[in-house]
This record gives sequence, structure tokens and C-alpha cells, in this order.
Amino acid sequence: MDTINQFLADLSSILWGPWLLALLVGTGIWLTILLKGIQFRLLPYALRLTFSRERTGKGDVSHFGALMISLAATIGVGNIAGVATAVAMGGPGAVVWMWITALFGMATKYAEGFLAVRYRQVNHRGEISGGPMYYLETGLGWKWLGVWFAVCGALAAFGIGNMVQANTTSAALVKLFPIDKIWIGTALAVITGLVILGGVKRIAEVVSFFVPIMVLLYFGGSLFIILTHLEQLPAGLSVLFKQALSGTAASGGFAGATVAQAIQWGVARGLFSNESGLGSAPIAAAAAKTNQPAKQALVSMTGTFLDTIIVCSLTGLVLSTTGVWTSGETGVDLTLLAFKAGLPGDWGKWIVTLGVVTFAFSTILGWCYYGEKCFEYLVGENYIRYYRMAWIIFVFIGAVVKLDLVWNFSDVMNAMMAIPNLIGLIGLSLLLSRETKEFEKGIRDGTIHRFD
Repeated sequence: MDTINQFLADLSSILWGPWLLALLVGTGIWLTILLKGIQFRLLPYALRLTFSRERTGKGDVSHFGALMISLAATIGVGNIAGVATAVAMGGPGAVVWMWITALFGMATKYAEGFLAVRYRQVNHRGEISGGPMYYLETGLGWKWLGVWFAVCGALAAFGIGNMVQANTTSAALVKLFPIDKIWIGTALAVITGLVILGGVKRIAEVVSFFVPIMVLLYFGGSLFIILTHLEQLPAGLSVLFKQALSGTAASGGFAGATVAQAIQWGVARGLFSNESGLGSAPIAAAAAKTNQPAKQALVSMTGTFLDTIIVCSLTGLVLSTTGVWTSGETGVDLTLLAFKAGLPGDWGKWIVTLGVVTFAFSTILGWCYYGEKCFEYLVGENYIRYYRMAWIIFVFIGAVVKLDLVWNFSDVMNAMMAIPNLIGLIGLSLLLSRETKEFEKGIRDGTIHRFD
């Protein structure tokens, strides 16, 4: 087992090397140029569109519901632990590189959402199915790439979207309550089953209620810390931008970091957090009720903005303004230390722990939908119930076992998802550009309604 784990760890470090990070960011830059900075020009419209109700068009859930499924899967432990790890390894300047990655990633997320709706299909049950596997097969005509993506997506979901999240939830709760992990795993599996057995509509209903609350709670705690440390905010922001370009000297328990390390960790954790280019989010985008691919694409684009520019930024600013980033801690422990320093009593411990638990659980729900749609592409919708049953079982297993091998396996599968998806985005980018121009022209001349 140790040999397999080491092999996967080595393979992961190769796949997630500079070449893939450059390809992910480079694709975002290319799409930004091709779409003339659509993420900047149309962001206000996209945010308004997110809360509009589509009255026409096929789909299983609303714009907002599709976005919430996507955010449920992307706003997770990466926003709490991932940002802290980036700062601990690359210095505060890594946060700036997370922002830069996200700004270009918004164009990538737009492209994924557009193509997902453009090439989605209706299965025999009348449900919508879409995602990279469909635009790779129908758009590019390369079914083998679609199969590649679907196999990796269905398997990766059990790792990063299931067992890792269940394990994180279990570990967080054990620190607060004297409960055996078996009971935590049982409760988590039962609750998960009650939601996912109801299909995409129930998942959308639960996360549409759940996600805004958990984000507002974390937002409120973070904002309180920033406002009560307002005198440190200018210095905290200065540290972020200065060290993004000059590196970070050793200080306290922090060993120091170069500019290259700030870039590497900022880009890597930014992509891990918002999943732009991974190919997961367009699976949810395809389910949206809409008559225009560009509309849901714009809504999908806001997911990266909310995930990284808003939520991740809050974590980064809390770490920099409280000054605890030099402590030598990393991951969740570093974020917990910052919230304990910034909030009175045990509020910091409760907010971070509750954030970890709720973010992780929402990821379990979102990734279940991603995984089952990949599975459906491979074997058909008649076997989905078996996937859901297996999902519930693995939630229990993830809550009670150690997961080093699962982490490494998930990293490998995620990289293997990104590669065919990026091929699809680049290969269909000219079609994307042409049809986006037609959509914008229709909005301007009134032949396409802005909000229905």
C-alpha cells in the first residue's frame, strides 16, 4: 500500500507541475483575450442575472440553483485550509496570485458554462445531462476524450468530493465533541442519503438554502475581524501586494518564501479552490433552465468571483491583519489561530469548525451530482441508483478511516479531468467567441431579452 501511495504522490507532483498550472492559467488568458474581457465588462449584468428567474428554456433547476450546486462543490475546505496553506508556504503575496488566477479563471468558467449548455442532452427520463464529456464528444467529435473525462470524474468524485470531505467533517467534530467517528459517519451518511436520493432538484433546494447561510456566517466572522483590526488593514494589504512581487523574508515561525513560491502556491491553491478549468462546474451549469447558453455561462462565471475574490480574500485578509501567518502553523490550524485571535471567547473556534463542517458537507452534495452524471454518461441513467448507494457507503467509510492514499489518488484524477477539458475549451474557443458575439448583439438590439 505504501508503494502505491508513493507512486500516486510522485505522479501527482508531475501532473500538477508548472506545465499544467501554466496551461490552466494560459487558457484563461487566451479566453479573456478572445472574449474581450467579458468577465470585467459583463460582471454587473451576470450578478443580476444570477437572481433572475428564467421563464423559458429547458432545464432542471434555476440559474441560481445551478450556481448553488456549483458553489456547494467549490466553496469548501480549500477556502479555509487552502488559502492558509498558500500563505504558510508562499507568504501573504500568494493571495494576490490567487486573485490574478481567479480573474482569468472567470473567463474559463464562462467558457465551460457556455459549452455545457450548448451541447447538453436530455436523457430518457427527461432530465438534462451535460458537461465536458458531451462537448468533447459532440462539439469536437472525440468521444474517447469524453470517456476519459467521465471515467476520471466518476472516480475523482469518490475521493476529493466524498471521502476527503467526510473525513474532514469527522475530524473537525471530534475535536469539539466526544463522539465516536462511527456515529459521525453514520449520521453523515444518513443525511447525505436523504438529500441525494431525491435527485438534482432536491440537491438544488438544499444547497440553495444551505450555501448562502454558510457563506454569510463565514463572511460575517471574517468581516468582524477585519473591522476590529481596521488600523492593521492598510499594512495587511501592503504586505499582500509587496510580497507578491518581492518574496517574503523569514519571520517568527515562517521560513521565508521566494516570488516563485508565492506564484506557485497562489496559482495552485486558487485553481484548487475555484476549480476553473477542472471541468466539474459545467456539469451543474448544464442543468440550468435557460434559453441562452451565454446566460448560464455568465452566472457560472460569478461562481469563481464569489469563491476566490470574495471568500478566499476574506481568509487572506484575516490572516494578514491579525499577523498570525508568521506562527509556523498551516492549513485549518492557521485559519483557526487567526479567528481565535480576532474574535472574543470561543467564537473563532466555533465559526471555523462550523465553516469546515458545512463547507465539506455541501461539497459532498455537489460532487455527488458531478460524479453521477459522469457515471451516467458511461453506463446510462438506469444505474444511477447504484452510484448513489455507493456514494452513501463511501461517505461512512471516509468519516472513519485515514486517507493519505485517497488524497493522492484524487489529485491524480483531478489532473486527468483537467487535461481533456482544457483541450475541449481551446478546440471550441472560436465557436464560443462567435456565438458570444451574436448573444451580445442580440442583447443590444433587443432580439434577446436580458432576464428571461
